[in-house]
Amino acid sequence: MTSLLLDEMFSGAIAEQLRSNGHDVTVVVADPALAGLPDDQILGYAADTGRALVTANIKDFMPLDARNRAANQTHAGLVLVSIKTFPQDRDVTAAITSALSALLDQPGPIHPGQVLFLSRR
Repeated sequence: MTSLLLDEMFSGAIAEQLRSNGHDVTVVVADPALAGLPDDQILGYAADTGRALVTANIKDFMPLDARNRAANQTHAGLVLVSIKTFPQDRDVTAAITSALSALLDQPGPIHPGQVLFLSRR
């Protein structure tokens, strides 16, 4: 089963809904030790705890992924959420929750080092 860490732009409501469906999901905003940490430390924490990181901060995490690859370091996976796919409207939380749930319901959906864009369901 894939475990997720939701980056700070995501609300705890998404994590709560996914957990209620049996998924192992934590969120940066719920952990005072994580809130406000630099992106590289968030990615490191996710890797150390075996959690794929879900983020909409594509412009910062793509270069971090490239740096990790160049240094032969891996992470537990990156799930990128594009604002083009998920526009910031009143339905965005439900849409992201639904898409993540569908992704997590697939067998073995995220592999270490994998980078994928979340798609709408």
